[in-house]
Amino acid sequence: MLACASAAVQGLQVGQAAPRPVARGAATMKDPFAFTLGVVGDLHMDPRDLDDSFEGRSHIKKILDEAGTPGSTYVCSLGDLGESKDCTQTQQLFAGTTPCFELVRDFLDGFGHPYDIVGGNHDLEGIDEFATDEENLEAYLSIMGKETPQYCHQVADKTLIVGIGSTVFRGAKYTSHEVFVDKDQCAWFEKTITDHPAEDGWRIFVFSHAPIIGSGLRVLQECHVVNGCCWLNHSGGKNGDPRTTTKFIELVRRHRCIKAWFSGHFHLGQDYQDSITFPTIPREEGPYPNRGSCVFAQTSVMRAGTSRDTRQQSRLLRGNKDGFEICTVNHAAGGTVRLDATITYTDSNHEVGVYAHDHAELDHDSFMKVYSPSEGDECYVGYDGDGDGVSIDPTDGCQVDEETVAWWHMSDGRVLGVYDGRLIEYEPSTLAPLGLVVGYDELQGKKVVVVGSGVPDECVASTASVSQAVGMEGADCAEFEGEEQAVLLVDEETGGITVVQPNEDGSYWRKIVRNKMVRMKEKRREEAAAEYARLLLEERGDGDGDGDGYQVVSSWGPYTSTVGTAKTTGVPGLTAPTAREPAAGREGDALRDAPVAAGGGVGISVYRPGYER
Repeated sequence: MLACASAAVQGLQVGQAAPRPVARGAATMKDPFAFTLGVVGDLHMDPRDLDDSFEGRSHIKKILDEAGTPGSTYVCSLGDLGESKDCTQTQQLFAGTTPCFELVRDFLDGFGHPYDIVGGNHDLEGIDEFATDEENLEAYLSIMGKETPQYCHQVADKTLIVGIGSTVFRGAKYTSHEVFVDKDQCAWFEKTITDHPAEDGWRIFVFSHAPIIGSGLRVLQECHVVNGCCWLNHSGGKNGDPRTTTKFIELVRRHRCIKAWFSGHFHLGQDYQDSITFPTIPREEGPYPNRGSCVFAQTSVMRAGTSRDTRQQSRLLRGNKDGFEICTVNHAAGGTVRLDATITYTDSNHEVGVYAHDHAELDHDSFMKVYSPSEGDECYVGYDGDGDGVSIDPTDGCQVDEETVAWWHMSDGRVLGVYDGRLIEYEPSTLAPLGLVVGYDELQGKKVVVVGSGVPDECVASTASVSQAVGMEGADCAEFEGEEQAVLLVDEETGGITVVQPNEDGSYWRKIVRNKMVRMKEKRREEAAAEYARLLLEERGDGDGDGDGYQVVSSWGPYTSTVGTAKTTGVPGLTAPTAREPAAGREGDALRDAPVAAGGGVGISVYRPGYER
C-alpha cells in the first residue's frame, strides 16, 4: 500500500547527494511518529540580493540540525523560486530560467537536509529561454532533481508529506498566474490519499503553492481575487472546468487522513488569525466550515523585498504520536520561534486545535480587507416571502459605497455580494471569493437590484408566439433552468440602467487578466500601430515625429450586443462614435455596449463581464 519514499533513505534524491542513512536517535526511538519540517514560502531568489535568503536558510538549518528527530527532518519549498524581474541585465525575466533553477538548487542543497519542491505560478516563466511549458517544465524537473511535479515522502511512521505543483504558464486559459494542477497530478493525488486512509492510522500533510478554495485563509482581494488566481485551479484550470476548482476541498472533506495543508503565494505574514484555519470552530463564532480534518496554514516569505506586509517568516511543523504544532520562524528577529497553534488528535478522524497567541491586524489597508460571507451572518439578504420570489434589493435602496456589505443567492444557486465597493461572485459551496464582477469605478453611486426576467406564462408549446426577429427566430422559449433573473446597476441621477449579463457558463465574475503570452502579442500589435502612426505623421510632415497625433486603441471580442446578426464591430465611445455619452467607467473599458433599448428618459446598456484585456 505504501506509495511514497522514506525521508531517511530516498528523500535526498531531490537536491543533494544522499549521505549514509542515519539511524533514528533516542527521541525518535521513543516516538516513531516524531518529525520536524521546515516550510519555506515563496523564495523569489534574486542574485543581486541574497542576504535575506541565506540568513533565513541558516535559521531553518539550525532548527532542523537540533531537532532531535534524525532521519525525520525535511524542508518543503512552496515554489516561486526566482524573482520575476530582469536580475541579470539580460532583459529577460529571471524566474523560470536555467540560471534561476541552478541558483535555487545550490541554495536548497545548503540546508543539509532532505527537501522537495512544488512549482508556483512563476516557475515556468522562462518565456525567453523556453518556447513551451513542456520544455520549461522539463528543465525545472531536471535541474531540481525531480522526476515529476508532484511528490510523496514518508517522514515518520504512518506520516506522509505530499506536494502538488503548477504545470501551466503559457497555455493558461486565463491569467498565466493561476496555479494550475493538471489532471494527471489530481488523479495521482486522489489515489495517494485514498490508499492511505485515516482508519489505518495515516496522517498526511499537503503542500502546494496556492491554497485551495474552501481553506478560509486570508486572501488579497485587490490582487489575487480580482485577477482570478487565489486558489488552485481558480478558473477551472486549463479547460475552464469549475469542478476542478472545488475538487480539492471535496477530497479534504472526504479523506480525514489529510491533517494539514500549507501554501504560500500571497506574500502575507503569519500574524493574523486567518493565516491558520482549523477544521472546526466554536458554534458561537459561526457555522461549521466543513474542512474535514485539515488545518490550513499560510506561509510568508524570507526576503524583505518580496513581503507585502513587512513580515519575513517561515513555518515550522513538529509532529508526534499525539498531534502536531505549527510555529513561526521570524527571520526579521534572528530566527526566533513562536508557537502558533497546537493540534491534538482525539482519534484517527478528529482533532482539537488551539491558537497559541493573540493575532495582529494591519490598519485599514484596502488590500487587506478580508470579509467572506458565512451562512446566517447579518449581511445575508433573503427574498421577501411576500414578493415574487425572484426580485431583491440587496442594498436596501441605497447607493453603493465602500462601506456597503451584502450578499445573496441567485435563483440558479450562484452567490453574488457587494463588498469594498465592488460586486463580487462567491463560490456557492464554500462562500469563498471567485472574482470581480463590477469594480468600484463603475459601481459607486449606483444601486444593485435583481429582478425576474423569466419566460412569460404563455411560453408553452401550444400557445407560444414565435419571434420573427433576425437571428432570434423561435428563441422566445429558449430553455432555462429555474427562474431567470437580471442583475441591474441603477443610476438614479442619470436614469441609466446597466444589465450585468452572466458569462456563457452562467458565472458572473470577470476573467480580467488573460494569458500573458496573448497579452504580450497584443501589446506588440499596439506598438506596431504606434510605429506606423509615427512614420505616417513623419511622411506627412505633421507633428514632431513621435506619433502623438494618433490615438491607438484596441478592440476585442467576443460580444458587444444582443443582436442576432453581425452588422457592426465598433465599441461605442471607444472605436466608434456614440450618440449618447455612456456612464463613467474604467478608462479604455471596451465592454460597454451602445444603448439597446430606451424609453421614458432611461438608457439601458448591456455589460458583459466575461472578457477583458
